[in-house]
Amino acid sequence: MERFPRLRFMGSKHRLWPWLHDVLSGIEFDSVLDAFSGSGCVAYLLKAMGKRVTASDRLHFAVVIARAAVENSSEILGAEDVARLLEHDPRHPRFIERTFRGIFFSGDDLRFLDRVWARLDRVDGWHRRDIALSALIRSCVKRQPRGVFTVAGDPERYKDGRRDLRLSLRDHFLEQVEVYNRAVFSTGRRHRVVEGDVFEIDPAGHDLVYLDPPYVPRADDNCYIKRYHFLEGLSRYWEGCEILVHSRVRKIVKPHTPFSHRSECLDAFRRLFERFCGSIIVLSYSSNGYPDIETLTGILRSFKPRVDVFERDHRYHFGTHRAVRRAKVREYLIVGR
Repeated sequence: MERFPRLRFMGSKHRLWPWLHDVLSGIEFDSVLDAFSGSGCVAYLLKAMGKRVTASDRLHFAVVIARAAVENSSEILGAEDVARLLEHDPRHPRFIERTFRGIFFSGDDLRFLDRVWARLDRVDGWHRRDIALSALIRSCVKRQPRGVFTVAGDPERYKDGRRDLRLSLRDHFLEQVEVYNRAVFSTGRRHRVVEGDVFEIDPAGHDLVYLDPPYVPRADDNCYIKRYHFLEGLSRYWEGCEILVHSRVRKIVKPHTPFSHRSECLDAFRRLFERFCGSIIVLSYSSNGYPDIETLTGILRSFKPRVDVFERDHRYHFGTHRAVRRAKVREYLIVGR
């Protein structure tokens, strides 16, 4: 598990791996759906546990990351592939450079992103391209002072000595290619990653369904597009993305999700449990979310005769102010079977 390329990502469960492993090891299952895969860390854990994994997310950059590290069991990005990506072509598109000039990264960094994207089609194999894109994505997160894309500004103005802020995106990219290459492994089983809305996923064929939806927090918000719009756009070169040109950081229009609204989330959880009631359901939840744990377990009990709750203290280190970065919560795994 130490080989997994951890991504600074809102709600990531990588610090909970040992606990998740302990709880999931006590449940008998072979095939599993991670329906909100996010950073990919839980899907990667399940793969390492020897399970047959299907990962899904509606965010394209999350799908790319999962394809590179979970679905992919053999392909790596070789030195010749990297050399092709780094070849200079003065005619390459300059969309990123023009659109994000003065936002997030230096001109050289923006030109580098354009240049690599323009040469992705020179790399043979979808999973090799996924590794290249995942390396770009993780490089951008590491180069960004807070790991999110909500505030405009060149990270070079931050003079706090962090190595990640001193390295160029090109140098980061070369390092991250090796990181993702080392993460590739085979269990002798076929895994897959699908993109789309959770309510459109085929519920059949999964012994267990792991759910970690973007539940409504009691403070702040759960908008992944607001924080990671640049990564979502980068993963598809903004094809199909509607850019809000008047926003300071060039955000993109966010898709609607019922899990972001108190008026809709209770019905969304009910529909979610009903859709996957033929499988063991494991819901990851937190005490800082809405609705409360009693309400959720009550809904789940209408579909499952046995509901067990596992819990532990946890401290999240994410956000833009101290209270959020250091938020101490009670973390739950709600198991219905």
